[in-house]
Amino acid sequence: MRTLPFALLALMVATTAACRQGNVKPSIATAAPVDVARFMGDWYVIAHIPSFPERDAYAAVESYAQRPDGRIQTTFRYRKGALDGPEKTMHPVGTVRPEGGGAVWGMQFVWPIQAEYVIAWVDADYRQTIVGRSKRDYVWLMARTPRIPESDYQMRVKQIEAMGYDISKLRRVPH
Repeated sequence: MRTLPFALLALMVATTAACRQGNVKPSIATAAPVDVARFMGDWYVIAHIPSFPERDAYAAVESYAQRPDGRIQTTFRYRKGALDGPEKTMHPVGTVRPEGGGAVWGMQFVWPIQAEYVIAWVDADYRQTIVGRSKRDYVWLMARTPRIPESDYQMRVKQIEAMGYDISKLRRVPH
């Protein structure tokens, strides 16, 4: 009789794991190797499938700086609701994961949780990038300038779609 509770618990764990595996999407491809030092600096968010705080972001900029401990100090700043709206900032800390060739980070907004952050594509000059997640829930198209040529934008949207994202959710960020 003592084994019955353990058997039920084991069955519940196995069932939960099996259900979760059915919803897992394949890992997103990376741009590895990524020169992390070269990736540092300001990146303007050109378009995104936004997380909750970003839904009404204007003039969004993500800034990265390597800390002495090797982690990445991030400052995300944007205007809320309009180009002249109040400025908001967030300060997550990134950790470059050793297995990702510099392209896979854990981004920590709240301890101890680290969200997956994958540099899925970066151009040879480190002027444009696409950052995504294997869940295909959020994606960011960013550039070193607040605007990119329309032809570049259209090519990047096609890349994002090819990665498995629903581009109908993509929002251009006004700058």
